[in-house]
Amino acid sequence: MYKNRDIIARLREQIPSFECVAGCHDCCGPVTTSSEEISRLPVKSDAEHEAALGDLSCVHLGPNGCTVYGERPLICRLFGTTPSMPCPNGRRPDVMIGAKVERQIHHYIANTRQVLV
Repeated sequence: MYKNRDIIARLREQIPSFECVAGCHDCCGPVTTSSEEISRLPVKSDAEHEAALGDLSCVHLGPNGCTVYGERPLICRLFGTTPSMPCPNGRRPDVMIGAKVERQIHHYIANTRQVLV
């Protein structure tokens, strides 16, 4: 698990940030994440998960946006930073993520146990 922690940290460093539209949560649907990443997030009840799934939203989405923004999973960080996952509001970083880093993130996701957030 320590190896995955190092991989996540390295990948996070390479994902550019940008400012979202205030109040937007268009990309905050249910997603999967690695066991390592979910272990860093607050535990939610089955009822909270079911309610979020019923709304097709993330269980960590609060009235003012993402409640775990600093620890959000790689897949959430990737939204809006690559042409293959554009922001629906046209927001983006000054420099989009490189194709090599995007492949590394997708490889990590595809090769680790994923759980529904």
